[in-house]
Amino acid sequence: MSARRSIMSDNLKMECARELGVYDIVKNNGWGDVTSKDCGNVVRKAIEIAERNVKASPQ
Repeated sequence: MSARRSIMSDNLKMECARELGVYDIVKNNGWGDVTSKDCGNVVRKAIEIAERNVKASPQ
């Protein structure tokens, strides 16, 4: 079986966690202690950042 691959970079996850106020939980306890709601918010924030980057890049 192949190794599990992450779609989002760790830097992006941490940036989102900082912006959403859950960075200390992740830093101290890991992602397992972050609520499902907050994890969903991290994903939503990552999508916003990706969409901004796509719109800002020249085509």
